[in-house]
Amino acid sequence: MDEQAARSSGFVVGVIENRAKEVGLAAFDLRTASLHLSQYIETSRSFQNTMTMLHFYNPSELILPATSPAFSSGSVALKAFCSRSDARKVELSRKWFDDTKGLLLIQSLALKDSNLCMSQGYSKQYYLCLGAAAAVVKWIESEKGVLLTNNSLRITFKGSADHMSIDITSVQSLQVIESSALAPINKLKKCGSLFGILSKTKSTGGARLLRANLLQPLRDMDTINTRLDCMDELTSKENLFFGLNQVLQRFPKDLDRVISHFCFKPKKLGEGSSRSQSVVASVILLKEAMELLPALLQVLQDAESTFFQRVKQTVCMRQCFSFIKQRIQETISEDVFNARMPFVARTQQCFAVKPGIDGFLDVARKIFCDTSEAIHCLAKSYRENFQLPSLKLLYNKSKGFSISIPVAEFEQAGLPKTFIQVVKHAKYVHCSTIELISLNTRNKKAADDCYARTEHCLEALTQDIREHVPSLMLLSESLSLIDMITAFASMVSLKPAGSYVRPEFTEDGPIAIETGRHPILESLPSGDFVANNTFLSEASNMVIVTGPNMSGKSTYLHQVALITILAHIGCYVPAQFASFRVVDRLFTRIGEADDMEMNSSTFMREMREAAYFVQNVTPRSLILIDELGRSTSSYDGLALAWSFSEYLLSLKAYVIFATHMQKLGELSTIYPNVKVSFFAVNINNNRLNFEFTLREGCTSIAHYGLLLSNVVGLPPSVIQGARRVIDALESRESKALETYRLSSTGRSLQKDYHVAQRLLTLKQAKMEPDVLRGYLAKLQQSCLE
Repeated sequence: MDEQAARSSGFVVGVIENRAKEVGLAAFDLRTASLHLSQYIETSRSFQNTMTMLHFYNPSELILPATSPAFSSGSVALKAFCSRSDARKVELSRKWFDDTKGLLLIQSLALKDSNLCMSQGYSKQYYLCLGAAAAVVKWIESEKGVLLTNNSLRITFKGSADHMSIDITSVQSLQVIESSALAPINKLKKCGSLFGILSKTKSTGGARLLRANLLQPLRDMDTINTRLDCMDELTSKENLFFGLNQVLQRFPKDLDRVISHFCFKPKKLGEGSSRSQSVVASVILLKEAMELLPALLQVLQDAESTFFQRVKQTVCMRQCFSFIKQRIQETISEDVFNARMPFVARTQQCFAVKPGIDGFLDVARKIFCDTSEAIHCLAKSYRENFQLPSLKLLYNKSKGFSISIPVAEFEQAGLPKTFIQVVKHAKYVHCSTIELISLNTRNKKAADDCYARTEHCLEALTQDIREHVPSLMLLSESLSLIDMITAFASMVSLKPAGSYVRPEFTEDGPIAIETGRHPILESLPSGDFVANNTFLSEASNMVIVTGPNMSGKSTYLHQVALITILAHIGCYVPAQFASFRVVDRLFTRIGEADDMEMNSSTFMREMREAAYFVQNVTPRSLILIDELGRSTSSYDGLALAWSFSEYLLSLKAYVIFATHMQKLGELSTIYPNVKVSFFAVNINNNRLNFEFTLREGCTSIAHYGLLLSNVVGLPPSVIQGARRVIDALESRESKALETYRLSSTGRSLQKDYHVAQRLLTLKQAKMEPDVLRGYLAKLQQSCLE
């Protein structure tokens, strides 16, 4: 499914905040008739969490209180978001955001089997998101002219504990959804993002689910392993893989939207032909979906994984689907089908209901057929009377029938005056006649009468379908998830055998990736990609990576982040082996640029992002930093980077810090849980040859910046002067660090971290009790000495 379909938004989002910087958010998805509630404390002055949520939902309408100071028209954060999206901002008075009305609406609209607690205590705790829900629902009913039917909405409360949190800056820098704007070729733009290389889904629902999972990966280990079990089965059983692909291809592309039409009820039947057309089309598409359930059941017959078994037993075999199919067969003609050609689709919809059920409908159909036949007879007469054998009838959904004539047929004699409204299109002219316009009007009126009477005939059927909306939503969710997992398997099947592996997950183990590769870059036609290893554990939770410019540091950080995201959505990863502990938050600080919209310099952006890390980091976070403090003075930058690293070391978060500040690597002489690695580079004839291979230890090539400067042609006197300055600075800094290292504070920290590292290593070791006691006794004695 293409990326545009997944990105097209059907969300209406309401946001409200209080003076304590607590934010309530309600997101209504018009495509799936679902309402998502969130309430959280905003920890960032720039409302980073809220901007991330808005980026996730990508709303078409954004509903805000008219008196909101945080989200007013002058809000810098909101201006920046609106400039990057097509969201229409709607301001309503505070009375629309009534949490009491919101609770009553949710109690009446939620599905009967909803697990959401809707007590009075819920209203007191989450009053902000309930107020936002009240405003969104009432605005939709007022703006769209519909009523939401009772027990028809799937309502969820999305807390931070459900998914991995990835801020909007990281999503953009990692190219999770969209590729770089600098990609020169459309093909590269499409596959230049993680979404692009995975987007092999057959349905719009599958594409939307894929996008949602990439923006908010899973944190539940059981759910991840369940998806990976499905991947194992799909990659090992060809019949299951190809069978699911063929069945999914035949299901309606957007079953979510089809089902959502039964959740909205017009205030008055037959108010508009477009509404009537949507209802008729939805019934036809639902009929096709019900007819395909036996084929899906047959494909899943031999499936063994837990999820496929659950779909087969609890979804495909539901009795209500047989009832819906029977009710549709009683009303809808057997030979009706969903067509893409506008006129064929209109004909199918007009004749969807079986004849004899409604007399007025039969009369309207007769007029529709007569006028359609008269239009074709009129075109035939024009061909014969005016000697225009290539004259054709065209049909447009909004304009109806028109005539197309090649210019070559009337160039000499000229176009007869009978033809009016002439518009030239390349080698053809499009036109009409007075008789055709009259027949068009009668034909459209007859079609509208057919739609209105058909909607009346289908009212009882749609009411029966509404009773089973929860089951239909479960079917749609299951198909979307199967579609997404099958897309993962399709992507893996196109790679060389063994190049992608199933990741393992542990509660408190390391992040270990053997010969990992960048999933996006290896998909581009740019040659072989050099694989590298990654290892982070409680005993060595920080890795400092050094190396020259263009040696691969930033690419390596992107690689680790993208492999982590792939593993957490339940997909195979590009490596020979991969093991993860579940990551709750992914932070990245990659790239540098001034932000004109936010009036921020590069250094100010660095500090804001660093502050966001500090305020939100947890012991289970993964932090990837590409340079920190480089955009200010060298001494200030090194001091900030050093202090920031020491703060992160006090936590259990896993950190990879890429830097040009080689002095930062001396942290490893004080803290045993700091490891230093570098990207190997060779020097031939004063030129740097990059190996793109990560090795342990400090780089043996000092002052590679001067080498690069020498290549571009700087005067030798400038380079020699730079060397003298570097020698002086290095001498002074070495003395200061040595003094700190030999101080009582430095020696005490070294000893404490040495003992802590040994204890963390013992936790993972498998030793006999007697051996373990002996080792602990020796460790205790060494501490006392």
